[in-house]
Amino acid sequence: MLTHFKKTTFWQASAWTLSVLLSSGVQAQTANPTASTSAVSGSPAMSTNPSAGGAMPDAAAYGASRGGLVPPSGQAQLQQPSSLQTPQQQATAEAAKASLEANNVEALRLRPPFRKLEPSQFQRFVQDSTGRLLPMYGRDLFDAPQAYAANSALPAPESYLLGPGDEVRLQVWGPVDFNATVTLDRNGQVTLPKVGVVTLAGVAVRDLDKNLQGQLGKVFTNFQSSATLGRLRGIQVYVVGQARQPGTFQLSSLSTLVNALFASGGPNANGSMRNIELKRAGQTITTFDIYDFIARGDKSRDMALLSGDVMVIPPVGPRVAVTGAFDQAAIFELKTNATNVGDILSLGGGVPSLAKTQKALLERISPGSNPPRQVQEIVLNAQGLIQPMQDGDVLTLLDISPAFANAVTLQGVVAEPLRYRWFEGMKLLDLIPDRDALITGDYFKRKNLLVQNTDPGKDKDVGRNPKDARDQRDTAAGNGNGNGNGNGNSKEAGNNIATRVRSMADQINWEYAIIERLNRNTLSTDIIPFNLGKVVRDKDPAQNLLLQAGDVVTILSQNDLRLPQDRMTRLVRVEGEVGAPGLYQLLPGETMLQLLTRVGGLTSQAYVFGTELNRESVRTRQQENLDTLVRRLESQSQGQLSTLTANLGADRVAQAQVLQQQQQAQLNAQIARLKSVKSNGRLALELDPKAQTLASLPNLPLEDGDRILIPATPGFVAAYGSVNNENVFIYKQGKTVADILESAGVTEDAEPGQAFVLRADGSIIARRDSSRFFGRGFESVQVMPGDTVVVPTQIDRESRYNMIVRGFKDWTQILSNFGIGVVALSQLSKI
Repeated sequence: MLTHFKKTTFWQASAWTLSVLLSSGVQAQTANPTASTSAVSGSPAMSTNPSAGGAMPDAAAYGASRGGLVPPSGQAQLQQPSSLQTPQQQATAEAAKASLEANNVEALRLRPPFRKLEPSQFQRFVQDSTGRLLPMYGRDLFDAPQAYAANSALPAPESYLLGPGDEVRLQVWGPVDFNATVTLDRNGQVTLPKVGVVTLAGVAVRDLDKNLQGQLGKVFTNFQSSATLGRLRGIQVYVVGQARQPGTFQLSSLSTLVNALFASGGPNANGSMRNIELKRAGQTITTFDIYDFIARGDKSRDMALLSGDVMVIPPVGPRVAVTGAFDQAAIFELKTNATNVGDILSLGGGVPSLAKTQKALLERISPGSNPPRQVQEIVLNAQGLIQPMQDGDVLTLLDISPAFANAVTLQGVVAEPLRYRWFEGMKLLDLIPDRDALITGDYFKRKNLLVQNTDPGKDKDVGRNPKDARDQRDTAAGNGNGNGNGNGNSKEAGNNIATRVRSMADQINWEYAIIERLNRNTLSTDIIPFNLGKVVRDKDPAQNLLLQAGDVVTILSQNDLRLPQDRMTRLVRVEGEVGAPGLYQLLPGETMLQLLTRVGGLTSQAYVFGTELNRESVRTRQQENLDTLVRRLESQSQGQLSTLTANLGADRVAQAQVLQQQQQAQLNAQIARLKSVKSNGRLALELDPKAQTLASLPNLPLEDGDRILIPATPGFVAAYGSVNNENVFIYKQGKTVADILESAGVTEDAEPGQAFVLRADGSIIARRDSSRFFGRGFESVQVMPGDTVVVPTQIDRESRYNMIVRGFKDWTQILSNFGIGVVALSQLSKI
């Protein structure tokens, strides 16, 4: 702001500027150090550079002579810019700043933590009555007091009044250029060079710039200035009464009553939240209600604090409790005795929609009654909400009934399992009008997944792991192991037709569905069955039952109840040398012979004796038996080895240990091989080896999941086990087991007595059973194409020579000991 020149000459201004430069360190902001400074009136220029000549007066002496340029200790000082400070001055300033910050941190650290709030007597009273320890309304806000602390870094509001300790940053430019930071002393005054003492206490921020310009304008002219607030002062306030942490608090001068309240932790369990007083100079200047601030955001009664203010938290007033179907279940303090039910409920959002308005329970204390506690019923309407509440009341809001007045529920294998609107005269066909109402949404999802790309680089399933997406598509495609391709056009799609057909659409139980209905007389659930097929498909009026409100209609699937075989979807896979290999749905009571005839019979290459029939139920049973065998072998192996060691003589302990280790390794290997074997569920058809017609097959009823394989006639016979040549041999008419064993060669450790033939039809011929085959021995049995001769390995691999020698030595030792005993007895008889 430009002002007129008055009360000083250019020479006085220049001398004052030089004094400030020397005594206060304020740097004149000129473009050139040798440039001259002149007054607006056109007075001659005078060099401000000390090198230009001229005597420089002593700054301290000049300041003392001018009065106030170098004020005594305790008065406001001009802050010297760091660019003109000496290293010692900079170090002193940094040390003072660090000391101040350390003191502040230490003060915060030494402040004791908030004391734990113990439940009040009224809280325990309500807990004994309701079983719930209710919190005090608004108490949780004080768990984070720092969230409501005043931020001293924010600009002070325009209404902020300056006081002792506030910093003012003053900038002046024009004929006289300087920056200064002055602090209001305890009298609220600052000292400005050439101007003198200026009182700023009580000046609002909005008037600070105007006030200082007026004071500077009394001395200078043609200048501009700017004044802003720097560091704000701290104030000391007192919190007394029923505070969680009463005491003295050092707060920012921007703090209000709310800030001090949160800094103290708020009222304790017995402190009032609705009548907090702020006293200044012995007078109550405001009374603050925290409920207004919490529930309505009303801070009109909040006031800025001054140093020395006292905040008083009186004891809590009348209290009531609200519990039950109320989100803000808590202990509430009554403002006055005129507080009614609606006022308290409004603090938590009013009457909740989930509370029963027809009835609420009010427990009240009547001191004149015996016993003093009574229960009242009120209605939460306009009349009930204006009912006054009294100290000690406990209001319980009841939940609304979960029952639906006009609904029926449809669940199970349906398109939309929901609650539907019930109307008078409603029947089953109104709820399930057609077959489309029974197609679940999962069917279409699975169907759509069949043709989705499974390339991990092209998978566009947003928010899902590509592997999870592929697994879901594999399940839809019928590949339960998750390793197949979900693409319906892939070559592997045909491998999972049976599983996909079963899992694509939920198989509905058309003969049985139920209605669940509450019997109002016995309060039990009645089950009313009906035939779903006759209702939906045949539109049978007798089965189209009348529905009542509250009924639950359940549509079952074929997996919920075990149905007769003829009513289930049964799929059989037929492969090999048949007229039309494929997946077929069985007709009621259809057998293997009938199915093969229906699909076109056999081809000329069919090998009927090698027909395979795999069945899931048989596979499960075989696998259970195999697992039982493995466990039995594991438990018996140790006992067998111990017996083997005991049978060896004492002179063969070392050999016995080596043999035991070898036998243990062999047993472990055999058990491991057995564990790796998985049953295929094949049935032994026991066919006539010479019969090769379709009529020779058994008239066996088929089951769901059966697999029939008619192979082509093989031209080989195999030999496995303890043979020198584990291989397949060309089949020739008339070949016997002896011919195969001779071609394969039996090893030394073989157990020929346990040899057997696994026939192509799945049956087994063992050596011990060979007498029943045509009256001839096992070696004379003729083999058929596809047969396998198996020779197992003996457990004890001791050679016959060693066995004879060992037996001879054992018997010699026994006889020798026996002879010694006889001699001894004869000698004793002579005595």
